[in-house]
Amino acid sequence: MARRPVKKAKADYLIQSVSRALDILEAFTVQEEELGVTELSRKLKLHKNNVFRLLATLETRGYVEQDKETGNYRLGIKALEAGHVFLHHLGLRKQARPSLEELARQANESAYLGVLQERWVVYADMVETTHAVRAVSRLGARLPAHATALGKVQLAFKAQEELQELLGKGDLAAPTPRTLTDPARLADHLAQVAAQEYALEDEECDVGVRGVAVPIRDYTKRVVGGIGLVGPAARLSLERLEGELVPLVKTAAQQVAARLGYNLIPA
Repeated sequence: MARRPVKKAKADYLIQSVSRALDILEAFTVQEEELGVTELSRKLKLHKNNVFRLLATLETRGYVEQDKETGNYRLGIKALEAGHVFLHHLGLRKQARPSLEELARQANESAYLGVLQERWVVYADMVETTHAVRAVSRLGARLPAHATALGKVQLAFKAQEELQELLGKGDLAAPTPRTLTDPARLADHLAQVAAQEYALEDEECDVGVRGVAVPIRDYTKRVVGGIGLVGPAARLSLERLEGELVPLVKTAAQQVAARLGYNLIPA
């Protein structure tokens, strides 16, 4: 009887140079923001020539940068971007889920988490209402950002140049007669959204559907998503949205932001 080949452990496939490069990245800490070649050599028990070559590779790719005055190295912008992508794509949904569930329970309306992708908002997670009458599920949908509360509340905090590039082309979709498509009027509306820190959706994406959303910020203070409620206009009057539901959604957004490290780093 033929013997089965022994399956190798993943550790047997390690590439030493990659592992050592990661050791260098992991050597930097909050307490040791900058390290020199000699310090890294001693800390990692590697020859200085090897450390220098690894640093040169990492610097070329933007994962470390050198202080021209001291000659020491620190983590580069690419390291920050990698961490930001992790929080955004993996951490955000996980950290938002408890608040999403509590928001849906308190309001008894469908609660959504949305992430902006250029001119669109993607509905990444949801908890449904227990009401029999509800708006059609948007989970997984990719909708025009300017026509939805979740999209507008993220567009409102974009830099003006980026916002003009995204929305200033004059070819914005109009899912309903109430959708704002005029660039000037939309810009004024988004300025109001930014000032009040929430956005309303008044039958702008679907006839008979209203909603409210609040931005979510992470440890970098940037808006990385939105959380909100969507439901039938007959149940979500503008008075109920602004009087009862805006405070609930703001509390949920603050909870998610706290889990993402917002306010941990001083401004």
